[in-house]
Amino acid sequence: MLKKILDGKVCAACRLCCVFDRYDVWETPVFTDEIKERISSVKPDAEFVPKDGGWIFKAEELDENQLFSCPALTENGCILGDDKPFDCRIWPYRIMEVGGRRAITIASICDELYNRSLSQLAGFLKEGLADTIFRYADEHPEIVKPYYEGYPVLMFE
Repeated sequence: MLKKILDGKVCAACRLCCVFDRYDVWETPVFTDEIKERISSVKPDAEFVPKDGGWIFKAEELDENQLFSCPALTENGCILGDDKPFDCRIWPYRIMEVGGRRAITIASICDELYNRSLSQLAGFLKEGLADTIFRYADEHPEIVKPYYEGYPVLMFE
């Protein structure tokens, strides 16, 4: 979905969005039933918990320096290929609730996009991605995360 502005090779080499520490476990992707079953068929030990009509992976309480990887991540990349959860397909864009309104924000942890101008990032949203994100959130409200300080707001609905 972001191939127009985000280099796939850079993403594949980084994988930062697939690994979580104790401060960003809240940002894990929401999986549909189909994607959860697909992961479980390949990784039967992966554990999930329900979240508002979807699923998130179960992560135990992490210690200070401990990391947790998405169960779909392997040494060869994501087992889901292009059929990733919506959260992953729009990363590092996020949809969050800010003061009772839905907004599209950007995660500062993605150097590839975060170092671009906010006008360029917002401009890409205006090319149709924002409509896609808000429409998906209408159908899947479980992907809307509460606002987390430090995420620049690019666009309100």
